[in-house]
Amino acid sequence: MPFPDLRLRITANGLLDSAQAETASALVVRLTGHLPLLLARDETARKRVEIEGSADLAGAVDYLFRHLGWDFEEDLSRVFGDIVAHRLASGGKALAAWQGDTALRLAESFAEYWTEEQPLLARPRRRGEVCRKVDTLRDDVARLEKRIERLSDPRKGR
Repeated sequence: MPFPDLRLRITANGLLDSAQAETASALVVRLTGHLPLLLARDETARKRVEIEGSADLAGAVDYLFRHLGWDFEEDLSRVFGDIVAHRLASGGKALAAWQGDTALRLAESFAEYWTEEQPLLARPRRRGEVCRKVDTLRDDVARLEKRIERLSDPRKGR
């Protein structure tokens, strides 16, 4: 879902304020990822943000985004009140934690299924055993070939 255009300008004291549509942009930021993931500071979502314009300003905005925390609970409390804001913030944090936990559990389930139930992947210990057996088999075949070669050539003798 594309995000609507939001035009902001940086004021003299460093705050953001709305800007007019005809104002020339020094920096254009397109959010192509999911906003909740960006707010959760997910690196994969950050990599999907498209940036055009001043490299210095883009670097400064990126630095601020990575290092400054947004107290969204405080901002929500101004609109909804302290109790509702606290519950919304707690719910948002729980949702973000649930999403990460669910992804981890799903990955663990797939790994277990593919190593135990439907062997598509090998455990590291088992992979090492198979590699050692392949090496032994390769050496045995090489010795057998030399022996056959020696036995089939009457000039070499026994």
